[in-house]
Amino acid sequence: MSGSDAELPEAQSRAIAQAVREALARRRISRQTLADEARISISTLEKALSGRRPFTLATTIRLEEALGVSLREPGARESTVESPRHAPEELGAYSREGVSWLEGRYLTLRPSFGAPDAIFAYRTEIAWEPETARLTFREAERIDAPFAQSGFVSVPNLSGQIYLVTNWQGQYRIAMLCRPTIRGEMYGVLTTLHSGRGSHLTPAACPLALIPEREVAVGADSYGRIAPGHASYSTCREALGRVSEDAYAMFFACPA
Repeated sequence: MSGSDAELPEAQSRAIAQAVREALARRRISRQTLADEARISISTLEKALSGRRPFTLATTIRLEEALGVSLREPGARESTVESPRHAPEELGAYSREGVSWLEGRYLTLRPSFGAPDAIFAYRTEIAWEPETARLTFREAERIDAPFAQSGFVSVPNLSGQIYLVTNWQGQYRIAMLCRPTIRGEMYGVLTTLHSGRGSHLTPAACPLALIPEREVAVGADSYGRIAPGHASYSTCREALGRVSEDAYAMFFACPA
């Protein structure tokens, strides 16, 4: 990957997205017009502005030329600003030292929304973002890659739960998890939107399990749709079953 194709840090991408939105409002032009003037696809621009894909240096330079403004902070100014040491209060005001045990890669399991009895498996990566002093998460190895999520991690002291939150244009997706077990496993509930027929979206909730990859033998066939008969199906099914069986989450049915 060349220098101009390199992805910018997530915090810098968010700042550039905000600057682009402000420039669009001042100039009163559409995103399509900007994409045409910058010689980039509207899909690339939309994904970068929504946070689904980081800006690259090449894309940023083209946008600067099209808008006639600088979207990046001067290097001298960046070097003099000390990075914050604690997460924002609304995320729990935690320090990296206080949550370092959460960092890592997790095999993530939930029921498949499209195949009865199957389990959907993918990777969740949790890492510290020094620019904004917070834990962030990013999903990978999803067979439906366009729907992979990313966002921030909230670790409040009051509830004792851990929240993985995606906020995309005001739409929230939240994973509420227990504190890790002795093996680092986290169990809980995922609340999201299920894509039905056409463009119809329906609120959905399901059990969720995050298991550190160091605790399992992760191979090329560990991700995707795990159906009955798969070598690891029973193990994955048992892990998901712990959510209810060990009371990591409660599911209430409507009275008959």
